[in-house]
Amino acid sequence: MGVKFKDIVTAEEINLKDLEGRTVAIDAYNTLYQFLSGIRQRDGSPLMDANGNVTSHLSGILYRTASIVDKGIKPVYVFDGDVSEYKTKTVEKRRALREEANQKYEEAKAAGNIEEARKYAIRSSRLSPYIIESSKKLLEYMGIPYVQAKGEGEAQGAYMVKNGDAWAVASQDYDCLLFGAPRIIRNLTLSGGLSNLEYLELDKVLTEIDLSREQLVDVALMVGTDFNEGIYGIGAKTGLKLIRQNSLEDILVQKGITDVEVEPDELREIFLSHDVNTDYKIKFKSADKEKLCEFMCEEHGFSETRVLNVADKLKKLSSTQKSLEDWF
Repeated sequence: MGVKFKDIVTAEEINLKDLEGRTVAIDAYNTLYQFLSGIRQRDGSPLMDANGNVTSHLSGILYRTASIVDKGIKPVYVFDGDVSEYKTKTVEKRRALREEANQKYEEAKAAGNIEEARKYAIRSSRLSPYIIESSKKLLEYMGIPYVQAKGEGEAQGAYMVKNGDAWAVASQDYDCLLFGAPRIIRNLTLSGGLSNLEYLELDKVLTEIDLSREQLVDVALMVGTDFNEGIYGIGAKTGLKLIRQNSLEDILVQKGITDVEVEPDELREIFLSHDVNTDYKIKFKSADKEKLCEFMCEEHGFSETRVLNVADKLKKLSSTQKSLEDWF
């Protein structure tokens, strides 16, 4: 879910045309959750093949990626790696919420309450090993590269942009700012209209709110992140005001918080010095039509006509020459 910065960060409105020819590092987990939550049947059930395997994520990757490529954008998916020990509580909390939502979904479905069932079904979405591995397999057959992060995908994406291997990170999470991503794209869904696309530039964001990146991280720690609960009663606006006049350590003293579960410096390191995968290669290939059809049509029951149509759209990636603008 990430840190809640909507009240203090203003995004620019851009057009898909602005991304033409650029490589974009897509937050895979963030995107997969979108597919699992949004691509469902009327009663909230996920799309499934004849064998009962969930295919909502495969449908999302197949068609959205094809649309992105068709717009002249080069997508690279970035998958999360190991979960930080500091994220354990967040993971457990989310798991409990999903289990509760799943129970309410089953109850609503049994009662014939379709609207309630769908609402709770969306909240019960989870990433299983099958979903992650089948997503990677589909991308491989499509000729779309993906990068496996050591830890947080947002941190890996930020590194890739700073390293010149991508122009921006595409994610809904403001955490990308904390990890130092120079440029971030939000709402790269191609379903909400061109005016829905948002652009954040780290330097501009820091200038507008008159903070350093280190101070922004401290605001996040007060508000609460996936790695810590934050300080009760402090939202983004309040945190912004406080950090301009005090250090985080001073604020903790002022609030009477002397016993913290994790030292601020340890939490800062997560965002400022995150361990990333530096040994990756980004190479766009031609789609393997035979394997793509075998995987999507024979194994999962997708329309061969539609799958081949996607393969045709992917031909735009036949040129692996990077856009000169990707280097700036």
